[in-house]
Amino acid sequence: MKKYWWSFWGVIILSFAVLGWAGVRIYQQKPPIPEVVKASDGTIIVPEGDIKIGQEVWQAMGGMEIGSIWGHGSYVAPDWSADWLHRECVFILDVWAMADYQSSYDKLPNEQQAMLHARLTKLMRTNTYDPASNTLTLDPIRGKSFAANLSHYTAVFMQGDTRYSIPQGTVTDPTKMRQLAAFIFWASWAASTNRPGEDITYTSNWPHEDLIDNRPTSDAIIWTGFSIIMLLAGIGLLVWYNASRKREPVAEQLPTEDPLFAFQPTPSQKAVVKYFWVVSGLFLLQMIMGVISAHFGVEGNKFYGISIAQFLPYVITRTWHTQLGIFWIATAWLAAGLYIGPAVSGKEPKGQKLGVNVLFGALLVVVLGSMIGEWLSVKGKLSGATWFYFGHQGLEYVDLGRIWQIGLSIGLLLWLYLVGRCIVAAIKQGGQQKTLLSMFLIAAAAIAGFYFAGLMWGKNTHLSIVEYWRWWVVHLWVEGFFEVFATVVIAFLFARLQLIRLSTASSAVVFSTTIFLTGGIIGTLHHLYFAGTPTMVMALGAVFSALEVVPLTIIGFEAWDNIRLARSTPWMAKYKWPIYFFVSVSFWNMVGAGLFGFMINPPIALYYMQGLNTTPVHAHTALFGVYGMLGLGLMLFCLRVLYVRQEWKDGIIKFSFWTINIGLMLMVLLSLLPVGFLQTWASVKTGYWYARSSDFLYSPTVAIFKWLRAPGDTIFAVGGLVLVLFVFGLATGHSLKRKRSPTKDSTGK
Repeated sequence: MKKYWWSFWGVIILSFAVLGWAGVRIYQQKPPIPEVVKASDGTIIVPEGDIKIGQEVWQAMGGMEIGSIWGHGSYVAPDWSADWLHRECVFILDVWAMADYQSSYDKLPNEQQAMLHARLTKLMRTNTYDPASNTLTLDPIRGKSFAANLSHYTAVFMQGDTRYSIPQGTVTDPTKMRQLAAFIFWASWAASTNRPGEDITYTSNWPHEDLIDNRPTSDAIIWTGFSIIMLLAGIGLLVWYNASRKREPVAEQLPTEDPLFAFQPTPSQKAVVKYFWVVSGLFLLQMIMGVISAHFGVEGNKFYGISIAQFLPYVITRTWHTQLGIFWIATAWLAAGLYIGPAVSGKEPKGQKLGVNVLFGALLVVVLGSMIGEWLSVKGKLSGATWFYFGHQGLEYVDLGRIWQIGLSIGLLLWLYLVGRCIVAAIKQGGQQKTLLSMFLIAAAAIAGFYFAGLMWGKNTHLSIVEYWRWWVVHLWVEGFFEVFATVVIAFLFARLQLIRLSTASSAVVFSTTIFLTGGIIGTLHHLYFAGTPTMVMALGAVFSALEVVPLTIIGFEAWDNIRLARSTPWMAKYKWPIYFFVSVSFWNMVGAGLFGFMINPPIALYYMQGLNTTPVHAHTALFGVYGMLGLGLMLFCLRVLYVRQEWKDGIIKFSFWTINIGLMLMVLLSLLPVGFLQTWASVKTGYWYARSSDFLYSPTVAIFKWLRAPGDTIFAVGGLVLVLFVFGLATGHSLKRKRSPTKDSTGK
């Protein structure tokens, strides 16, 4: 066992050393933010400090939930950095064409277009930033293009744009509007200006824009090739190793009766049940917000003809949809930890029930407080810096204000204390379970600790730095250490049922965790290819994100093992559907995280696909398909143990299981994936700006595929609603089978 632990800690230490080193390089080579932008004739284009203040305006109004910057954010509105860049290029070319040839650019002969194209490329890509004075000096024509773009964006954000799902009055102050425009201009400038002494832009030539020769770099092509080689090599090695191992998932002697049949819930375990009610309620609310958000992409600011955008705009529904997903999934997993804790230690620690109840109250405060604060921030009702502390940070998946972040962080520490003291007590007892419980404790500590990465930025922090730390939360916290926690919990549950050997489970957990984290930690960098980071980020991210996919290629073994365990003894029938949710986790891990994840991970693929509908394909099938399904499975397993002596109406769970999975698959195959492929074609052929434009997204063909999302969404929603009703029905008895009364004989006895 020692060799497994040495490998585990070796991977952890080396991987975080590399990730930390990459972070230092990002700090050092981030795109500069000029204090002032002026024209060469002395005209001030962007006044002192407006770019930084503009970032605050952007975040407070919803940031990444209303369009995107550098490809990160939502999908209905454009990517503002790409949109600004294209509009600026077209404006300048038309001005030059009219001045030189008395015609618009698109009507000129190819030779004249080529001359102006070369002139524009030199103008836009030449770096004229002076670090000594922290000033950016531009050609006067770029000052005119800034004014033209400001006029356009003023109409979009102040008057509203239905096709972008932006209601009137999103921005009401002209000064804030100019500051917002200054921030978008800066994001576009970083995407079109070469790094000093190099021939690539600060964003590695992203987005694709032929007008200034923004095309994939040689690094993007080379490291894509390396990532594929690493993937194939990793798969080969893992398959060879897996074939050489003797698989013994099942215990030598299976129990003839359910080992948990005599289970008596402790007071704290009974108190945990209300967490599952909250999970069900938040899951239902998330589905509703998802349906509304998806429909905004078809009708703009209306929901089946009803104008709701003034009080419930797209930016809010999408914010709540993404945030509630994190909340209910995390709550399900945390509740499972609280439920398992006393079962592990064999006794109820003093004050455990009180701690569970206090944590529950804190959870409600964070969820409700953050949702209200986000609405107030988007509606412009928070003054000064209160938007950052109580409102909307504008950062996808980390939208909640800083106060709510701190509250959640403290809650996670309380959770770690409540669970950890049970685990430590059990570890002290020794025995074969020590290794498995040690990994359980490590995973719990990581879950509590890594959310603190979300506190590493402030309201004025550079966007590239924010993105570095934000992905620590989204990738490492959500996709990384929750995965470790899940692996441990499932192994522990099967061990408690005496279906697998503790020795086998322990070694398998440490090994699989080591393999997963080998690619998972450094693989975080694949989200940062084009976020104003140096090219070494692309190299590391491409290679190690490919390694993330390697363990998923043999995940079918895990799924089959779970099915075998579900069928191993007659009494296991009662656990069939919770276990089938674990099986679906394996399926979606392979499809959502593996297939659809690697589809967009290589640099050359992400160059064209970032922020297109190929991204929500991966997001839905990986976040919900893996972590959501696992959260539902853990919830049902814990509830099944609580009601171990009673029979469930399993037909309801069966119906819910299949409709949720079929609905998710149809949502992807009928709508998200086809739209994503159409956008990719447009991005490659014409430019990224066009793939995200309303002209393309409201074209007849794309509109058909958008509407085709309705069947999958409907089937999924029905399954989700049935599951929620089933959970609440357990409390009322409606989800339990009634025990038959003994039949009477002819004498009435």
